[in-house]
Amino acid sequence: MKIYIPLDTTAVAKGADSVALACDNAIGSSGIDAHVIRNGSHGLFWLEPLLEIESEDDRFAFGPVTAEDATELVLTLAAGGRLADHPKYLGETADIPYLKEQQRLTFERVGYVDPLDLDDYEQRGGLIGLKKALRMTPEEIVEEVTDSGLRGRGGAAFPTGIKWKTTLHQPSETKFIICNADEGDSGTFADRMLMEGDPFTLIEGMVIAGLATGATYGYIYTRSEYPVACRVFREAIRIANDAGLLGDNVLGSRKTFQIEFRMGAGAYICGEETSLMESIEGKRGLVRSKPPIPAIEGLFGQPTVVNNVISLASVPIILAKGAAYYRDYGLGRSRGTIPVQLAGNIKQGGLVEIAFGTTLRDLIYKYGGGSRSGRQLVAAQVGGPLGAYIPEQEWDIELDYEAFAAVKAVVGHGGVVVFDDQVDMSEMARFSMEFCAVESCGKCTPCRIGAVRGMEVIDALKSAQDKESALNLLHDLCDTMEEGSLCAMGGMTPFPVRSIVKHFPESFGLPANSEASGKEN
Repeated sequence: MKIYIPLDTTAVAKGADSVALACDNAIGSSGIDAHVIRNGSHGLFWLEPLLEIESEDDRFAFGPVTAEDATELVLTLAAGGRLADHPKYLGETADIPYLKEQQRLTFERVGYVDPLDLDDYEQRGGLIGLKKALRMTPEEIVEEVTDSGLRGRGGAAFPTGIKWKTTLHQPSETKFIICNADEGDSGTFADRMLMEGDPFTLIEGMVIAGLATGATYGYIYTRSEYPVACRVFREAIRIANDAGLLGDNVLGSRKTFQIEFRMGAGAYICGEETSLMESIEGKRGLVRSKPPIPAIEGLFGQPTVVNNVISLASVPIILAKGAAYYRDYGLGRSRGTIPVQLAGNIKQGGLVEIAFGTTLRDLIYKYGGGSRSGRQLVAAQVGGPLGAYIPEQEWDIELDYEAFAAVKAVVGHGGVVVFDDQVDMSEMARFSMEFCAVESCGKCTPCRIGAVRGMEVIDALKSAQDKESALNLLHDLCDTMEEGSLCAMGGMTPFPVRSIVKHFPESFGLPANSEASGKEN
């Protein structure tokens, strides 16, 4: 009998380690034939620590459990009692509505597989995509990924296949794959969950990317704030090397691919691909000017593919089940699924993997359960600290890259942070500028100076007698940052600010339609 308790960072923060220790002690004292497996989280964070008991083909969940609950469950097992009578009983894991109504492709194994058991990974469908890729030409792999419609899940939404094709056609003998796991956006945790709960999926995706582009070496770059993910992934790389999944003879194919693990020092700007490359090269994380783009001249001056964790982890299922299978999810140019992370004032915070086309309202109310405080929800910031604030009356917008772009918003990495009517939206606008001022690499003037001036202008706008002049100055400053910054750090900081001016003008003491009148003047 197997007892699963997550090693996931959020679960551990809520007491999962003490639950696991209590289980081990109870198993030892009762003599029951069972053992504890530390798995990834299913993403039902309001139910963590979640404990699952698997016997033969059945897997039952209990949560949120305490150490005392865990001891009681093990002793009940040992005595042959009815587990379904326990007050924390949730039924079969797969039938929990929050999970059952999702479309889990990239995260299908997370929470089910033993993260560091390569045999378990393969038994649950792992390596099928890689084995298929080893029988294909690089051009065929790139075509499959292109046809799937996969776009970058890190925020830029650039078509993955086009990026790979560009690198494939470069004549250089040395090429690199970089996995950008520097997940720094507020309210996001999908990369961490994947690395902690199913690391071999990411390794498999990186190897396939290498086969597709001619790269033989990969780097995964993550943050020091993720100690559990770092520990798990380092061990997964060691296991993959020992098993021949990595090295000079990948699965006996005579193909080469190595992965090196790098940990950053916590700079948000190193999530930007060129700053990240500077950091890997041992330099200060400063943004590079483009062109040249990394796919042509990237790490150490060589052609480099830089993809987000979720982008690379989506590749194995595309190769295993075909481009059409993946493309059949979603709508328009937004194909496949996206892991949405629900945070903030939300009753059921956690991860939801869903096909594009679901509305923001459904995500917040159907999956998130609405407001945790019980007060009226008024806004959601989507896409991290550089994303726009979307007011409650516009939550029927579909999750779609183009639909969001049309209202000057971004899907980004899929983070959704929800706010109720107690929030001071003018302070949230100021925080956007403050965040940029703290995290800017400082290379370009619009970002470095503009963010500092932005805080000052917002303070002036809140207290000014002449609101119109202050508002015009704020719009001029935002224009300069958007059009003159080297990267999205400065270029997107105005997004949340302008969305607040447009939808919540009263927080600045402004009349309605302030954004439009300010731009006209």
